[in-house]
Amino acid sequence: MKIVFIVPASLIRRTLLYRIGGKLYGHTNVITGPLILGTILKQAGHEAEVYEELEKDINFGQICADADVVGIYAMTSSAPRAYELADCLRRPGRRIIIGGIHPSSMPEEASIHADQVIIGEAENVILNAVEGKIRDKIIYAPPVENLDAVPFPDYSILKTPCDTANIMTTRGCPFACSFCTTTRMFHPYRQRSIDSVIEELRYDKQLGFQYMNFEDDNFTADPARTKELLRRMIREHLTFKETFFFGRTDMGNDEEMLELLHEAHLNRVLVGIESLNQKSLDSIHKRQKLSDIERCAKALEKHKIRLIASLVLGLDDDTAEDIRRGVRFCRRIHAYQLQPAVLTPFPGTPVYQQLLKSKRMLTQKWQYFDMMNVTFRPVKMTAWQLQKEFLRAVKKFYNLPSAFTIMRIFGISSGFRRLGLWLVSRSGILFLRIYLFINKLSRYRLNHHSLYHFLQTVSAKRRNTAER
Repeated sequence: MKIVFIVPASLIRRTLLYRIGGKLYGHTNVITGPLILGTILKQAGHEAEVYEELEKDINFGQICADADVVGIYAMTSSAPRAYELADCLRRPGRRIIIGGIHPSSMPEEASIHADQVIIGEAENVILNAVEGKIRDKIIYAPPVENLDAVPFPDYSILKTPCDTANIMTTRGCPFACSFCTTTRMFHPYRQRSIDSVIEELRYDKQLGFQYMNFEDDNFTADPARTKELLRRMIREHLTFKETFFFGRTDMGNDEEMLELLHEAHLNRVLVGIESLNQKSLDSIHKRQKLSDIERCAKALEKHKIRLIASLVLGLDDDTAEDIRRGVRFCRRIHAYQLQPAVLTPFPGTPVYQQLLKSKRMLTQKWQYFDMMNVTFRPVKMTAWQLQKEFLRAVKKFYNLPSAFTIMRIFGISSGFRRLGLWLVSRSGILFLRIYLFINKLSRYRLNHHSLYHFLQTVSAKRRNTAER
């Protein structure tokens, strides 16, 4: 049988400007789940292909022409696109299977567009589902108990660009922030053996990868285990030119950890700062203090580890000034990049349930749930004010002087990347402001669905022109 896996991208992520920004932000990689599932099927004798729509436009009718099964991976913001593709590709003799974080929270909704929906981690059920041995409309997949038994991704079945290897050494997270989706899908927290991780690193080296991502929700959650892995990477020459990972501020308390991270070339980390308002941090169960944030930032800069600072915009206890203070702080600590994320109530999270109960949701159109658009009524500002604070955060952080600061601290290459992000962000914001000026009373302003609505309008105009 031939199985084609598709990872769709929402409208905004398929624009040229967003794709350019993505390449400047980091190196191209792949959603690991569909690649692992394709590998399982290939090892069982089936033909499998994987396509990431984020990286290029794809003729799905052509690539799926002879497919027996189409597997679609959906996140919340890409769910409408996933459903659109599912409806277009569904036909007699071909089955559509949908899985991923969003369908795992909204299986009944996803089942309207698919022959089968897989909830949770699909490794244990994908072969039986594809071969028709499991016929349930909704399949409840048990968590993988032995992560060492999961095969390494076979990158030969990936048909879209990728220059970075992804490795997950754990699944889940010991913490449970109220807005986080991944800790709900990947539960409980589990670890692979160090030997298994080392073998995959060696495999990726042999494939010729120069860049690597550790995709663990919290790579440094178990300090002793992390240090052992880092020592072996160094000792066995399994380091890469650049390695990205997710961490928490508590790593700033461990000098030995920081030295090993630096020596093993784990030189780019995303840390959830979230807010400088301690009340806000406590309300989302972040379990970190302002002193932890400050200490971590100084320690990372000392060890030449580039910090991607993540801020959550719109927490109930935060004002517009709290958001601005957070952006200023990120500039002051010389954060390499900023990820300002509008608080997004993803289905299945406590935040989603809370906002539903309090009747503060503005929409449940999933294309807006991309952490760039406001989908709820904040407490201490209007929805439109929060939307403007997102744009302001991008503008204030990615300014011209900061590019030269980053160049001085982290080198010419990093400085030029920052310069490119400044140009892309300025172009995007300018485009949006011109649209606002021309359409002062448009749905763009009234409904607060800024980025998506703007692109949707442009796309519709292009389609109408083409049809004429």
